[in-house]
Amino acid sequence: MNHELNDGLPAREAALNLIDAALSRRGGLDEAASAHGFRFLEPRERAFARALAMATLRRLGPIDRALSAKLQREPPPRVRNLLRLGAVQAFYLEVPAFAAVATSVELAGANKASRPFKGLVNAVLRGLLRDGPPSDDPEHLAPPWLISRWTSAWGVETARAVASEIAKEPATDLSLKDPALAESWAERLEGEVLPGGTLRLARKGDVAAWPGFEEGGWWVQDAAAAIPARLLNVKPGETAVDLCAAPGGKSLQLAAAGAVVTAVDRSAARLERLTDNFRRMALTAEVVAADAGAWDDTRTFDAVLLDAPCSATGTFRRHPDVLWAARPGDVASLAAVQARLLDAAADRTRPGGRLVYCVCSLEPEEGEAQVEAFLARRPDMRLDPVTAGEAGSPAASLTTRGTLRLLPHHLEGGQDGFFAARFVRQD
Repeated sequence: MNHELNDGLPAREAALNLIDAALSRRGGLDEAASAHGFRFLEPRERAFARALAMATLRRLGPIDRALSAKLQREPPPRVRNLLRLGAVQAFYLEVPAFAAVATSVELAGANKASRPFKGLVNAVLRGLLRDGPPSDDPEHLAPPWLISRWTSAWGVETARAVASEIAKEPATDLSLKDPALAESWAERLEGEVLPGGTLRLARKGDVAAWPGFEEGGWWVQDAAAAIPARLLNVKPGETAVDLCAAPGGKSLQLAAAGAVVTAVDRSAARLERLTDNFRRMALTAEVVAADAGAWDDTRTFDAVLLDAPCSATGTFRRHPDVLWAARPGDVASLAAVQARLLDAAADRTRPGGRLVYCVCSLEPEEGEAQVEAFLARRPDMRLDPVTAGEAGSPAASLTTRGTLRLLPHHLEGGQDGFFAARFVRQD
């Protein structure tokens, strides 16, 4: 990707806005990317702005370490972000050094708040270029408090292996409506069929323009995210409820397997996206806008799936901003929500039925600790151990307890970080 100076400044200004939104609030990057001003850009500019923002977030730790060595005092946020973007362009996106510096200085001069810092931007970036790219030590790719947590949970070697995935651009994974057509879709889309049936593609661009999108042959879903629904082993005609269901990937899996699906989520807006996905896939589900923990419905189900709200630290491959938006206190507060929802999910499980609990988190308090506390307070539920390789899970992800701790480096080419456990409600 080679972006010369004459590519113009709008894409770089948009990238600045994306970075600011990503670092100021959770979910801010996606909101900013959907804003009218961003969508008004030409497709090529949009693509470059997003690539620049994502590369910056993936390399934020090393870049900030290098910048801190050059800065005597902290500059205004816009100036800090200009320096980050200039460094990323030169070191990681093959932008010529003169263009990376010149565009950053020009952007500094275009804004009243950053105009007095044009000389600083020029001097610091030229100093960085003389020093060369920052260190790629994996321990610098995530906030120190997260590296410390991961080291405590799994040891230094595993923590470094997890962190090393942060800087890598992920492939696109698809779940198929009809798994029997996996080889056919792999040929059409030039993809690779992974264990469990996920299709992995190297292609980039607008997925809505790819073969099979409009006809409802597949939907985008990370390989690890597809595993929890498979663990329920639903049979045609069984009843299944997906709690916290939006945007609907796991609900689609259950429906495609023949289950009679109820999809519950507290966000009516997010359920609109779920409904659109079901319409495109020509599948059906009962859609309910409700808090899963306070849903006033007395039904029980053969299969219950709870993908609980969590810190989402396992999604950093596609959402590197989660690492920098997360705070240590988030884990404890979310763990309380998860416990409440787990009890509600157990109550929705019929005697003899199955419950799968999962979170896209790397934090033990949201996974392993939840399982032990749940079993201690719910004698009516027993753990149903997962077997090696079940549902396409990597062998390295199986714990001695029979749960799954899916770490990003466990699958060649990477996967999201997930935790999953399966339970059976006793008669």
